[in-house]
Amino acid sequence: MSTTYSEAVKIAQTYYDASETDRLYATIWGGEHIHYGIYQQLDEPIHDASQRTVETIAQTLENLNQNSRVIDLGAGYGGAARYLATTYGCQVCCLNLSEVQNERNRQLNQEQGLADLVEVTQGSFEEIPYRDHAFDIVWSQDAILHSSDRAHVFEEVKRVLKPGGEFIFTDPMQSEACPPGLLQPAFERLGIDNMGSLSFYRQTAKALGFEELHFIDLSSNVPIHYRRFGEEVRKRYEEVVKITSTEFAQKTLKSIEPWIEYYQKGYMQWGILHFRL
Repeated sequence: MSTTYSEAVKIAQTYYDASETDRLYATIWGGEHIHYGIYQQLDEPIHDASQRTVETIAQTLENLNQNSRVIDLGAGYGGAARYLATTYGCQVCCLNLSEVQNERNRQLNQEQGLADLVEVTQGSFEEIPYRDHAFDIVWSQDAILHSSDRAHVFEEVKRVLKPGGEFIFTDPMQSEACPPGLLQPAFERLGIDNMGSLSFYRQTAKALGFEELHFIDLSSNVPIHYRRFGEEVRKRYEEVVKITSTEFAQKTLKSIEPWIEYYQKGYMQWGILHFRL
């Protein structure tokens, strides 16, 4: 573990490297993705909804083609990278903290014949280990909340993006309507103290010279996603307990309750933010 990682990044690395966390995500989330889904039906598989998120983000981009060089910050199991490589023929660099997830990513790339197009690098988006102006597109899904210095993440994004390049991401956000301090019960599961907001991300991007292209509000999908997650854990409870533990399964079910409540009350937001440098 790099000594340059912030405390928040180290906490995230420990959380995602934990064997129980990894087994739960790989089993319940569908094995390709670890991010929120976009749902067309209340009972559809988590994997299908999560895949739809990837497809929607890709379709939002203006200049994605086989010549694009993309970096996915917080790439998880690499599902988005494999979709982009397969569908568009582009090169994708997966930057991700968790070596447990990275090993699964590399294995899936090999199995699907994509190792030549998808590169997997262990590291943090607070210190992106690539040269200046290396990428046409910076992509991230539900990862930036793990940083304790999100403005610096944006600075790093600007550094590695080519002029005219696109920055597109999703992230759980605190809404403007949320009373101060209310969200702490939701933060405890991930070991964070706060999260960004739409206005913060917009202001930070503008200050660094980014042009805002789109914001697509998808907040209503998050309570559905967590309800589906809870349903799957309960339906497959014996399997979940076998690969984790009873304590872990119960703790997980309890920890998602605040997220459902706060999204339903409008205290949290989620959507696609799209900028051009």
